[in-house]
Amino acid sequence: MRHGKKFNHLGRTAPHRKAMLSNMASSLILHKRITTTVAKAKALRKYVEPLITKAKDDTTQSRRVVFSYLQNKESVKELFGDIAGRVASRPGGYTRIIKTNSRLGDNADMCIMELVDYNELLLKEAAPAKTKTRRSRRGGGSKAKATEEVPAVEEAVVVEEAVAEQSAPDEEVKEEEVPQDEAVVEAEATSEEAESASTDESSEEESDEKKDS
Repeated sequence: MRHGKKFNHLGRTAPHRKAMLSNMASSLILHKRITTTVAKAKALRKYVEPLITKAKDDTTQSRRVVFSYLQNKESVKELFGDIAGRVASRPGGYTRIIKTNSRLGDNADMCIMELVDYNELLLKEAAPAKTKTRRSRRGGGSKAKATEEVPAVEEAVVVEEAVAEQSAPDEEVKEEEVPQDEAVVEAEATSEEAESASTDESSEEESDEKKDS
């Protein structure tokens, strides 16, 4: 009886299935992306991801274990070289399955299986994402006040500059008006001198008339 045995046999015998998964894993490691059915991709994910985790520990024993599965020197070299360096900081989930249209003929569900760290388009889109800052109720009050005070100081500086710019033309006008006031004062002084001179002449004439009389 086969109770509890629920893995997908993929319609193949055990030796055939192991050989197929080994070849697919080597192709995925060398080309970084393959097109296959969804059922094979799910089975391949369980097969290849433990090998990628094993490649993080670059020892002779790890290389022998991985080679016993892949049976391909080029794929083992690529796995322990470039791929191991890229996935060093990733704790798991090295592959991605992207479903596509059904296959013509048998209408099988098709997909693209790829290594996550080799999709340049998705990596570029994820790079500019900025981390969001959260304001807490306890310690965020002082920070919020500090951030509010900075624009207030900047606004005060701008207002002072505007007032200075407005006052500058007024001073120029006052400076221009000063000569006019001096001219008025000089005119009044000349008129007073003329009046005093006329009074002096009249007083002299009166004194002459008295002497003649």
